[in-house]
Amino acid sequence: MAAPVIETCHVACCANRTPNVVSWGRGGTIAFGTCTSVALYDPQERRVVAVLNGHTGRVNTVQWINRQDCAPENHLVSGGSDNRLIVWEVKNGKFIQSVECKGHTGPVCAVDAIYVEDSKILVASSASDSTVRLWLCNEAKEAECLHTLSFGTSFMMDVSLALLPGSRVPILACGGDNSQVHLYVQSNGELQKAMSLQGHEDWVRGVAWASLGGELLLASCSQDCLIRVWRLCAKSGTDARIEDNLTIIKMKEDVFEVKDRDVSSVFAVSLETVLAGHENWVYGVHWQPPLYKGGELQQSLSLLSASMDKTMILWAPEEGSGVWVEQVRVGEVGGNTLGFYGCQMSPDGSMIVAHAFHGALHLWCKDKDKEGHWRPGVVISGHFNEVQDLSWDPEGEFILSVGSDQTTRLFTPWRKQDAKQATWHEISRPQIHGYDMQCLAMVGRFQFVSGADEKVLRVFQAPRNFVENFANISGTSREKLLTSSDSANLPEGASTPALGLSNKAVFQGDLAPKNNEEERQFNSVSDQYQESYFHPLIMTEPPPEDHLLQNTLWPEVQKLYGHGFEMFCLASDSHRAVLASACKASKAEHAAVLLWSTATWRQLQMLPCHTLTVTQMAFSPDAQLLLAVSRDRTWSLWRRNLPTPESPEPQFSLYAHTGKDTAIHSRIIWSCDWSPDSKYFVTSSRDKKVIVWGPCRLEDSVDTMLPPEIKPCSSILDVGDSATAVAFCPVLCSDNSYLLAVGLECGRILLYRWSPGQEPARGHDWSSCGETDISQSHALRVKRLRWRPRTGRVGQENHKKDGQTDGESEVEEESSWVQLASASADHSVKIFNINKRAL
Repeated sequence: MAAPVIETCHVACCANRTPNVVSWGRGGTIAFGTCTSVALYDPQERRVVAVLNGHTGRVNTVQWINRQDCAPENHLVSGGSDNRLIVWEVKNGKFIQSVECKGHTGPVCAVDAIYVEDSKILVASSASDSTVRLWLCNEAKEAECLHTLSFGTSFMMDVSLALLPGSRVPILACGGDNSQVHLYVQSNGELQKAMSLQGHEDWVRGVAWASLGGELLLASCSQDCLIRVWRLCAKSGTDARIEDNLTIIKMKEDVFEVKDRDVSSVFAVSLETVLAGHENWVYGVHWQPPLYKGGELQQSLSLLSASMDKTMILWAPEEGSGVWVEQVRVGEVGGNTLGFYGCQMSPDGSMIVAHAFHGALHLWCKDKDKEGHWRPGVVISGHFNEVQDLSWDPEGEFILSVGSDQTTRLFTPWRKQDAKQATWHEISRPQIHGYDMQCLAMVGRFQFVSGADEKVLRVFQAPRNFVENFANISGTSREKLLTSSDSANLPEGASTPALGLSNKAVFQGDLAPKNNEEERQFNSVSDQYQESYFHPLIMTEPPPEDHLLQNTLWPEVQKLYGHGFEMFCLASDSHRAVLASACKASKAEHAAVLLWSTATWRQLQMLPCHTLTVTQMAFSPDAQLLLAVSRDRTWSLWRRNLPTPESPEPQFSLYAHTGKDTAIHSRIIWSCDWSPDSKYFVTSSRDKKVIVWGPCRLEDSVDTMLPPEIKPCSSILDVGDSATAVAFCPVLCSDNSYLLAVGLECGRILLYRWSPGQEPARGHDWSSCGETDISQSHALRVKRLRWRPRTGRVGQENHKKDGQTDGESEVEEESSWVQLASASADHSVKIFNINKRAL
């Protein structure tokens, strides 16, 4: 089988901000909803192994369907804001959409499922249409809705299914906003209410069954900060008849009867314990999964709970007394995050994970050396809203991305000594802002400019603490990095003042503790509130979320004022000397491009030409030309003037542009890019067309001031969908043709080769050479595509392949790979490895 052209190297994403959206399977895989997809994450390999695309609305709830033999699951069920449920099934090692359940008229918020007779699947789902539905999915891939429970004006927040002890009768627990837990049993084909459990004083947020020998335990958690554990057991006929012995104090029991196939059984429910320990709403409870020991199934009595007080607690009965107590509490004290939405435990109970309001996964692992100690583990992260723009650093060692979640994030591979493969992680969050971020441009190895929904551009520079940690994690030499950035004047880190948007630098002197008594007496009010929350930590592995939020900011070194509306796009030239910026515009006066000097941060020039928003800009690789494309369906090309003694700073003048009559695109031009030799540029538009224009390089003609005739050099490529992003690969293919990546509105990424010599009239100049399949594609529009500025795969360059002794074949092997990074409205950043030889 031929090697795949495109392989997914990394997916950066995070969990949706809904309570039931994470589920940890017995096979060790964590499934979570991210935007409209379900991501399957392997916590051992620390990477997303698959993405399931099928929902058209946000995925709100995900649940593995546990098998009775505790083997890895074959089925997974998810529910979304598209009012649908999807059951996914493993076929040949891959998950495919197996059954779809349609019927809810509101977003599905909770789901659970179990296997009933002959491997049929019984699914319970709750939605914001105030109903709970039971579905039966058979082998013929059909789903029928067996029962619909309507709760009038109430909503059920969670549902859980189990089989009654000693029988095959399903029992359903629902917890909702009427502070009760309702139990329903299916008897003789009818769904009947068994009872309502009273006790909670606020909305019930989570319910979970655990099977314990001949009994069931039900945990319920609520916004009254309490967790209740109920015990359900079968009562034999004799138990019910014995006269009550008044000397024994017993918990009050509620009894209900179940008739199944003319056999009547009686069950009793009593309150086992009330667990008080959380100081805020408890959002999730999860039992430790049962394990096979000595050939029999054993359920360990260990319950995990997650709360809005930012902690998770592990509860278990004490050895001697059987009283339930708190065993372990993990989480963060202080910090500026909201609490946890839900929790899950690994199959062997050695790891626990919670997901927070900002989508981040928080993982803790049991310390093997210290009994009862847990330490934070490394886990992936990503944006929790649309990713708007991304950029590689000039050396191609890391990626910066900005998104509508108001953050700027930095991803790089983590090289561990023993690992076969480097995995990508977020190691810094340079900017946490109060506005949605829109664009960014690198203006140095460790310096970038970002623009948001405000009229200001902000310039950031990496602090010393970041450079040191980046060296540790990526395996680069620290001395080399510190000499490349002026290390003497670098601040240690940065912190944001309580009511500000600007990251302030924190220097070595700011961190020294004040010792003598006189200085302790506060000189002014502001001294009582320490501005610096930053603590320099030396990291040898990627940091957890709370550390990213607080200790990895970069100081802001400059603000650039000049635009009248929200920032839209940025570009910097290859010499990192000039920065171009543009903002949203509905009039010509606001649509001008501003040029800035990166040496002085002064505004150099204003370039008026377009009448509507400039959507993207690009400097040619030789830094001589600047291209701008606009919502007004035209492009403009600006040429750098020769420097004169009067104006040593770069000045640009209009070189060529399309007008109403010469514009070929009939809709907004979304994206543009330059060929690596600066000869041609490409534009892509909502009209589904991709066009290469040129030639722009004048071969030393006599009169260099006369603009050449720049016209389409390629046939018009119709890609079948709005082309929202386009990028030229910086290295040519073996036959000297150009490689282009085109990102579409639907989330697919297409690869094309373009050969300038071929006859454009017949369309022979384009050849399609690959595209992302459904599992690799984004679920929503591709916002930005960027190729790594050099060949090879980051993190692979200094790893030897087995059996390769000489470095040459290894270098040759690496040089056949190129990497493409993509940002999408589906909240994810993806990095693809593309094998040029396989094209």
